[in-house]
Amino acid sequence: MAYSDFNTLRKVELAFSLTIDESHSCFNTIEPIEPSPYLHQTLQEYIPIANAINTEKARSEMIISPVLLEIRRMFKSQVGYFSGTEFSVEPEVGLNGYCDYILTASPELYEIRSPVITLVEAKNENIKGGLGQCIAEMVAAQRFNIAQAQTETKP
Repeated sequence: MAYSDFNTLRKVELAFSLTIDESHSCFNTIEPIEPSPYLHQTLQEYIPIANAINTEKARSEMIISPVLLEIRRMFKSQVGYFSGTEFSVEPEVGLNGYCDYILTASPELYEIRSPVITLVEAKNENIKGGLGQCIAEMVAAQRFNIAQAQTETKP
């Protein structure tokens, strides 16, 4: 089993005994950040091309990657960026496979270091269809971060 095998929300809820709470938004207090002129110009040029090509790969390369790399630029390269990288945390329970994107709070680019967040693209423009995989990767990120924190605090 891999992240992509969690193809329904129910499947991931049952596998990890999760309860989904949609009653509040945790991002209500976050202030928007204005994109740099570079990102604005890049997206202005690339979005029409990505929409015309209309594939997941085109959207990935022309829209998502520039936005995530903008985050890296904003944090003066102190954020790690990984695309299409294997992230096997607990293969025995299906927390393994390739993640669309991983950002880390480390400038390291050769090895994934904690803390991490994972990002999953909407599959074929279907948000609902990608939720299971997204949540499975979130569980993996949480478990990875906890395990790394415990390893770092041991003498």
